[in-house]
Amino acid sequence: MSRIGKLPVIVPQNVTVDIQNRKVTVSGPKGNLTQTFRPEVKIKFEDGRILVERIADHKMARAQHGLVRALISNMVLGVSEGWSKELELVGTGYRAKMDGGDKLILQVGYSNQVEFIVPQDLEITVEGNNKIRIAGIDKAKVGQVAAQIRKIRPPEPYKGKGIRYLGEKVRRKVGKAAKVGSAFG
Repeated sequence: MSRIGKLPVIVPQNVTVDIQNRKVTVSGPKGNLTQTFRPEVKIKFEDGRILVERIADHKMARAQHGLVRALISNMVLGVSEGWSKELELVGTGYRAKMDGGDKLILQVGYSNQVEFIVPQDLEITVEGNNKIRIAGIDKAKVGQVAAQIRKIRPPEPYKGKGIRYLGEKVRRKVGKAAKVGSAFG
């Protein structure tokens, strides 16, 4: 049995869950999320808990057991508390600012500034000049947008400049060293 899949998902008082066949809808104070799951698992809602059970014991059913439980747990936490990721810009002259509420403007060492359109259901805020916070109810979408922003200028290993997750350690490399004893010394 899956250790994760066996655990029940505790549903807070302010969250409602609706299960129709394989379609799960979770509603809370921050919004609604809906997802349809594969038929290898059975989802039940009883006594303020969501239980996920396998129908069969083949490889796909075992794989889906823990996955479905984790996805439902992320949905419940998303509509009740929300998810967020933070990025930081490291480098001389690297800045970020919001243009209105739908466009993120980045100056990250390119000749032109880079514009990133913010998806409708996410909220992006800039703290100071170099901290970006992405918040929303869908954990996968928050992580995907954070990865897309980081991809604009990933941290490089020689000086460590670029866009990185807050607290991310960038492995640094040693640059070129002059040859000892050379004529140009």
